[in-house]
Amino acid sequence: MKLHYPVVLLCASLALMACGEEKKAENAPAKPAAAQTSAPATDTKTQATGNSTDANKDATDATAKPSEPTPADTTAKAEMVKPASLEVGKARYEATCKVCHDQGMLDAPKLSDKAGWAKRAEQGVETLYQHSAQGFNKMPAQASAEVSEAEVYAAVDYMLSQAK
Repeated sequence: MKLHYPVVLLCASLALMACGEEKKAENAPAKPAAAQTSAPATDTKTQATGNSTDANKDATDATAKPSEPTPADTTAKAEMVKPASLEVGKARYEATCKVCHDQGMLDAPKLSDKAGWAKRAEQGVETLYQHSAQGFNKMPAQASAEVSEAEVYAAVDYMLSQAK
């Protein structure tokens, strides 16, 4: 019986120590949040004293991130990226695009569907580049860490060349 009491006490101590470690981990993220809330308090002080400057406003504007790129930004980006060769486009088509575009899955135009591609080509090549790289309707975005935008654009060029 005397041995039973120390074993129970040891188990209870270990359980309490384990619970104590979890609370330390939970408190760690709370400190950065407190630091973030203290920064606006400083801004409130400057506003109350009337000592705000244009530099503070510029700094705030510089740190603010736009929620979504504007269409002009994405079009400009598409113009900056040059598509790779048709050979690269064909390889990308065979590796990725063929799965949907050979069978017409998810309303994708088949490679042999000249009318479907003509309809899409009327939108302009830049629009097709953007839709293929970033995704559109049922088509997922194709540009990723493994696939460059130039490869995606080359695949678009390849598919358009085959539909002519």
